[in-house]
Amino acid sequence: IAALPEESRVALAAAVPFPSRLGRPDEFAALAAHIVENQMLNGEVIRLDGALRMPPR
Repeated sequence: IAALPEESRVALAAAVPFPSRLGRPDEFAALAAHIVENQMLNGEVIRLDGALRMPPR
């Protein structure tokens, strides 16, 4: 994402339903730590995308 032009990043962030911004690295890191620390979590697919869905081409 960092390699995208600012205009593209703004458009992507505007498409995220909630919260209407792109995720921060510390938010991704917090999820990774939680996955490792939580013994009850196993074999799951976790979407960390603010409900953003890329439209089909």
